[in-house]
Amino acid sequence: MDLRMRRGRHRHPQSQTPLSDFHSLGLSEPLMRALVPLGYETPTPIQAQAIPHVMDGKDVLGVAQTGTGKTAAFSLPMLHRLGKQPRREGRRVIRALILSPTRELSAQIGESIRDYSQHQKLYHTVIFGGVKQGKQVAALQRGVDIVVATPGRLLDLIDQGYIRLDHLEYFVLDEADTMLDMGFIHDIRKVIQLLPPRRQSLFFSATMPQNIQELADTILLDPVTVEVERRSSAAETVEQKVYFVRQAEKKHLLVDVLQAPDVTSALVFTRTKYGADKLVRHLRKQGVRSEAIHGNKSQPQREKAMKAFKRGDLGVLVATDIAARGIDVDELSHVINFEIPNIPETYVHRIGRTGRAGAEGIAISFCNEEDERTYLRDIQRLIRKEVPLDTDQDYHNPLPPIPLDSGRSGGGRPGGQGPGKNKTGRNRKGHGGQGKRRRPQGGQGGSGQGNRRRNKNRGRRPEGGAPR
Repeated sequence: MDLRMRRGRHRHPQSQTPLSDFHSLGLSEPLMRALVPLGYETPTPIQAQAIPHVMDGKDVLGVAQTGTGKTAAFSLPMLHRLGKQPRREGRRVIRALILSPTRELSAQIGESIRDYSQHQKLYHTVIFGGVKQGKQVAALQRGVDIVVATPGRLLDLIDQGYIRLDHLEYFVLDEADTMLDMGFIHDIRKVIQLLPPRRQSLFFSATMPQNIQELADTILLDPVTVEVERRSSAAETVEQKVYFVRQAEKKHLLVDVLQAPDVTSALVFTRTKYGADKLVRHLRKQGVRSEAIHGNKSQPQREKAMKAFKRGDLGVLVATDIAARGIDVDELSHVINFEIPNIPETYVHRIGRTGRAGAEGIAISFCNEEDERTYLRDIQRLIRKEVPLDTDQDYHNPLPPIPLDSGRSGGGRPGGQGPGKNKTGRNRKGHGGQGKRRRPQGGQGGSGQGNRRRNKNRGRRPEGGAPR
């Protein structure tokens, strides 16, 4: 049967009144008992709206930003239904599969399921790549009810005959937009082909562009749509601001920002693994304790850095986008976009690391004089608001602001003379201070107080660090 013909054709928007506490959700007594030490009292909007529909056995399409409680929204009702339904006689079979994009997010989901199911006779395991498969295979051979997995390792173990999905009752696809960003679309389609047609499917994504909607249509049957925030919107509890700074001076500005007393913990985003390592080396030279987390790090290295960051022993974590998925830190004070992402939705994901579940946070973006002005313009269009420009920093680059309605080729300057390329394909220079230029000796001929402060600070020795 063509699943696309029978799935995803109708949308029932969620209209149920949000519930005020977890007791109102009708969860089983073992689950309610497990929630007490976790401090769960009032459901978040995605939980209050999605859980009743999942408990009713409906497919759910959930659109919510990171940090809104999606894991509990699909895990709690799934555990409730699994606990109520009789288990097959004989060896345990996999009854639920949760697919997530990264090792960190899979581990985090596994930890949540462990906490929620501690009073139930349900077994789960987490499988992902980057580590030897021996322990994962041993857990599968003992028998589990729930598997949390990344797509690559899941398919590897299916091919080796360690995993069968014939008896699957529940399928969850989490962080669907990230899955596609990481190039997992072919793996996801392979997994879908292995799923039994009679199942309950839950699909969660922070954003819902057209390609994500099309993927959902192949998975869900007559789903209920639950959307707790505007699509492609930034979390309202996050204070956003942008610093204009020359690319070469970003690393110096970052040291100043991180040494501010209000920065108690910071997640710094770079675009590449090499860039993350290079930035950490610079920060350490300036006396800023930091670690990098990315795909080239071993799983033990990543786990060690993550645990230190969550405990508060490590104040600064430098990460690539993929590695940062699954980082869930209470009261993360700052997210810093050392490099602005070229995909606007990635910006939403990044700043969603702070301001989670109603808490407040600050997101600072460093915008250079070149392509990042275009990226910032696209981000503002996506979130439908201007990111406030903050000039109160020692490395301010006096470029014109980027209004929300700026033209595609303008980059914020009237007449299209912003950063970018001219008709010959070469980068423009000399427009409002854009492009590379030599700085006059001694700071003369600069552009105002910002340049004078920069030259004054050039030889300053940060506390505990080395001269710049």
